Amino acid sequence: MKKQNFYIFIILISISQIFDIKSQNKSFNWPTGKTMGLSLSWDDGRSSQVTIGTPILDKYGIKATFYVIPSAIKAQLLGWKKAVTSGHEIANHSLTHPCTGNFAWSRNNALEDFSLQKMEENLLTANSNIETMLGIKMTEFAYPCGQTFVGKGQYTQSYVPLIAKNFNSGRLWLSEAPNDPGYCDLAQITGIEMDNTNFDEILKLIETSRKSNSWLVLAGHDIGKEGIQTTKTEMLEKLFIYLKNHGKDIWVAPVGEISKYILKTRAI
Repeated sequence: MKKQNFYIFIILISISQIFDIKSQNKSFNWPTGKTMGLSLSWDDGRSSQVTIGTPILDKYGIKATFYVIPSAIKAQLLGWKKAVTSGHEIANHSLTHPCTGNFAWSRNNALEDFSLQKMEENLLTANSNIETMLGIKMTEFAYPCGQTFVGKGQYTQSYVPLIAKNFNSGRLWLSEAPNDPGYCDLAQITGIEMDNTNFDEILKLIETSRKSNSWLVLAGHDIGKEGIQTTKTEMLEKLFIYLKNHGKDIWVAPVGEISKYILKTRAI
């Protein structure tokens, strides 16, 4: 009798695993003919993004998302205004880029010293400043350093709810997998690094996202031929040529456009 019960248990486990797999592989309804989403994003509002990056993007008709800090875009303000006119998305990356004080360069702007109220003031002031400078409203956000907390020790709190309250999406950093559009928390979408990567590495991420019907959000900083935290122009050229020739089933769009589509599709 015990042996019979054991076999019944094994059968039930097998059935549950089958249904679990089917649930995980259930297709999300991307726009007709598309099997995945792809968003290119860059952080900080670094000058190379509009002096080198947007001309390449515009050459191939690719629209990207740029998460900016108000003080950083002043150096190339005309370039950023042109980026807006060209259809690129400008989004919030905070007013002062607070990160953990464990980074010596952020010690005087440490998340450990922030409260939720102070963080919300930081975010909303950035919204206001960017709107004044570029004439657009902020709907998307990227966490500086990919860190989502304020406070320290027993007083640590998540500020993810603030992002859910004030933005359509919040993007993380140094993530390990693309987003499941039917399940992911839009206030914590994954962002996979594309700085200092080659085209073959990005192609593998695309192939994985295709198979899983996912939304791949790539994240970088500077754009150029060389340098630390730099998305290589050679990789971008190869990627855009690939998308033109082999990416008919890939929906390439800014983060905000895809996040709004996901919200609408989930509601339906």
